[in-house]
Amino acid sequence: MTDLPFDGQISRYFREDAPQPVRDEIEGKKKGEILATDSPYAKKWKRAHYDAALEALQIELVKMQAWVRETGQRVAIVFEGRDAAGKGGTIKRFRENLNPRGARLVALGKPTEAEAGQWYFQRYIQHLPTAGEIVFFDRSWYNRGVVEKVFRFCKDEQRDKWFEQVNPFEQMLVDEGIKVFKIWLTVDRAAQLQRFMDRESDPLKQWKLSWIDVEGLKKWDAYTTAIVETLDKTHTDNTPWLVVRSADKRRARVNAIRAVLRQLDYTGKDAKALGEVDDKIVSGPEFIMEFSGG
Repeated sequence: MTDLPFDGQISRYFREDAPQPVRDEIEGKKKGEILATDSPYAKKWKRAHYDAALEALQIELVKMQAWVRETGQRVAIVFEGRDAAGKGGTIKRFRENLNPRGARLVALGKPTEAEAGQWYFQRYIQHLPTAGEIVFFDRSWYNRGVVEKVFRFCKDEQRDKWFEQVNPFEQMLVDEGIKVFKIWLTVDRAAQLQRFMDRESDPLKQWKLSWIDVEGLKKWDAYTTAIVETLDKTHTDNTPWLVVRSADKRRARVNAIRAVLRQLDYTGKDAKALGEVDDKIVSGPEFIMEFSGG
């Protein structure tokens, strides 16, 4: 097997450059414990409880999709967060029992030359849901607020213009009748690094890594500043952020699904099957503002 260009760089960062408290946290973790200093729970949710809750929720998701299709609803769910925060795994649990014809995943790569010359929101508009459809955005127009700022892929003036336009843009979507959900998955610094090292050592998961992951490890504080500013400026009454703590992926996935379903009045909704959203796992941006994490 051909080694990837960044093989070993993440482990080397852990050994040589990671802050000592982060190394201590990773090395001191015991089996079953959650790797996060700010986690409200010490241990991961038991697998049996997670499986039962997830199965019930996925039945509710199927009902929701049927309602979307029959009534011509349009649902857009945006997933954001630092790398390795659990976006892909959460989206997978939303979609795995839905009809893919009506539950699209949008995960756009680097803009083409033509797209780079467009209005920033233009390439995302064409992927918005049509009647009867749910669209899951694995990263979105929020790239400009965080990643592009941290890596200087855009000028400050471009980002300022984006901030002027993003809330009115999302308000237009709401006014058009599109149901918009914005989910920000948080991850502790030690947990992120551990997940990167796990990917680096697993040939089946190495494809998930890129040079941005490696370089991003060194830019934790810059990410934090950009995240705090972005959430503060884009958390509105009509398009609020749902901040989901992802230190325990099981709790994160279940509660993200619950948080969305509880806001939709779909046919056959079973409140008992849905369960209550754990407010220790799902909150607004105040959690990130308070702890300056993300």
